[in-house]
Amino acid sequence: MTARRVVGVLIIALLAYFAIIGWFGVILVQQSKWTLKLLGVVVFVLPVIGGYVVWQEVQFGRATQRLAQQLPDGPPDLPRRPSGRVERSAADAWFAQCRTAVEAEPADWRGWYRLAEAYDLAGDRRRARATMRKAIMIESSDASAL
Repeated sequence: MTARRVVGVLIIALLAYFAIIGWFGVILVQQSKWTLKLLGVVVFVLPVIGGYVVWQEVQFGRATQRLAQQLPDGPPDLPRRPSGRVERSAADAWFAQCRTAVEAEPADWRGWYRLAEAYDLAGDRRRARATMRKAIMIESSDASAL
């Protein structure tokens, strides 16, 4: 099963879950006690927030995939431990190389994309995602300028 199909199935499952939770929120809002009404509003708002978060994540994934398809090659084949993780010294060396490229040309989204990959290989997912967002922002502004 492809990743796109898995995401599609998960989104359908989440939408069904959100619909059920939202329906319970509607039922609670129709009750006579104000505490149940308040709980109903809260229960109804949660699926809306959840839907927004899912939408943002899907958009982030699509934008990341779009950038990956524009690059001619993937990350380098770095040496790995038996566990499958990249050896720390190799990851650090590649990270330094990527950081230098970004410092030399901060307006190039390709450098930011590679730096995000380097963060990901180092296990720093938070910085990897923030850096990937920067790459997406730069690429989007470059594309709109054309």
